[in-house]
Amino acid sequence: FFWLSLNVWLFWKTFLLYYQGLQYYYLHQMLGLGLCVSRASASVLNLNCCLVLLPMCRVLLAFLRGSQKVASRKTRRLLDKSKTFHVTCGVTICIFSVLHVAAHLVNALNFSENYNEDFLALNAANYRGEDPRKLLFATVPGLTGVIMVLVLFLMCTASTYAIRVSNYDVFWYTHNLFFVFYMLLMLHVSGGVLKYQTNLEEHPPGCFNPNKTLRQNMTVPKAFDQPFPDYTTEPFPEDLAVPEPFVQNNFMRICSEEPKFQSHFPETWFWISGPLCLYCVERLYRYIRSNKPVTITSVISHPSNVLEVRMMKDDFKARPGQYVILHCPRVSALESHPFTLTMCPTDTKATFGVHLKVVGDWTERFRDLLLLHSNQDTEILPIFQQRRYPKLYVDGPFGSPFEESLNYEVSICVAGGIGVTPFASVLNTLLDGWKCYKLRRLYFIWVCRDIESFRWFADLLCMLHNKLWQENRPDYINIQLYLSQTDGIQKIIGEKYQALNSRLLLGRPRWKLLLDEIAKCNRRKTIGVFCCGPSKISKILHKLSNSSNSYGTRFEYNKESFS
Repeated sequence: FFWLSLNVWLFWKTFLLYYQGLQYYYLHQMLGLGLCVSRASASVLNLNCCLVLLPMCRVLLAFLRGSQKVASRKTRRLLDKSKTFHVTCGVTICIFSVLHVAAHLVNALNFSENYNEDFLALNAANYRGEDPRKLLFATVPGLTGVIMVLVLFLMCTASTYAIRVSNYDVFWYTHNLFFVFYMLLMLHVSGGVLKYQTNLEEHPPGCFNPNKTLRQNMTVPKAFDQPFPDYTTEPFPEDLAVPEPFVQNNFMRICSEEPKFQSHFPETWFWISGPLCLYCVERLYRYIRSNKPVTITSVISHPSNVLEVRMMKDDFKARPGQYVILHCPRVSALESHPFTLTMCPTDTKATFGVHLKVVGDWTERFRDLLLLHSNQDTEILPIFQQRRYPKLYVDGPFGSPFEESLNYEVSICVAGGIGVTPFASVLNTLLDGWKCYKLRRLYFIWVCRDIESFRWFADLLCMLHNKLWQENRPDYINIQLYLSQTDGIQKIIGEKYQALNSRLLLGRPRWKLLLDEIAKCNRRKTIGVFCCGPSKISKILHKLSNSSNSYGTRFEYNKESFS
């Protein structure tokens, strides 16, 4: 809302600036209002087309998040809003594009109907009554504008939640049309429809030119014929004062030449050239960095259609909570997808891994290439069959809000189903050693529909639990597992997962009571709340985190968001 209000303010200020400074000639042609609206909306579009690319510079964001230059946690949390800011800029572009197009439709009609032979250079039309459709489809600004509207329409409609969920490929391919959009934008502004006068001193707007043929059709007072030497042969009567100063200084100014006009230099290039070059350089850097394929060390098939892929790559470093982008050419030549790291490389081991849930065409094809038979999803042990894995390229790592989970004294990690993956790398890191981090208490809450889903990281949770008990810190982590469906609950009972059986609860968490209890145990502290799961849980936690409590505890909400 703040950003939209800021853009409305910019639109209004630019509109007033152009309307007050618009030249006499455009007002004389009744073109002022349409041109002012088009120029004001164009200024808003320039700003948003400039900024919409910055949130997509993932390497830059990851560098800022991990560098000491951004020492404030509050400032780093603003970087987590990069996707939201990108969407907001996109919506703003759509809104003001509609206004910009509507203004130019009015301008095309006005240029055709209000054609004026006095100022030929200002006319976009070639003659009075010219078909406005020619201005839209037979000129560079018009034709590029029409194509840009079509591209923007495709990008906006394919970005809706329904299409992204049902067919991610359509969203991915249409969104990459942004490069076409920016190339057309550079051509679009080269038309120079709006012009300014270059000889204001020689030809002030509204001045009188006695040598112009138009003067013959103008009504001039009879007394004004005498002051000009070119039109009189007799001197003024002695009893009549010479009116020349009075005429020229109080009624009209005499111009010495015809008005000359020149197109404004396209400001759009100044706005978008920097961010566009920055984005292109980053994409080139990312391509070079991810050009070498990784070595897949093992593939583990987990219950409920979850696949774990463990890999190795030279000089690969990552922090807990970060994510990578996987690209498999045999699955798709252009398509790639982000996955959170569930295992990060350390000083003692170079292996890193991801867990992915098989829910779409890309993950299904990827699974079939990795596994000999797609029906092996009931196996948990690594598959050691001799086979040649497909080439897999890894781009990243990139930052996420969950990097901050170790920087709070107390953190709450809430996962829903496969949303547990961001916290798996955090738990793996704590398993290697927890004393070097600021975190001193972790509340881990995991909600799943079926009991088998807990087995994805059941071994990890048990190992971490046992390690903390051996180090006499059983209160370091508070594990709560919630099963929303009770079918097959007996499957988790056993000595192997005995530590988790006592922490398994039926139903869904009562979030308000849960957060109140945590606030009571951690009075006057700042607690980080991290959520990765269904939007319903996220909205509830976000609302509760922003509400006050009687214990002086402050909750800071963080949500996973792939940018």
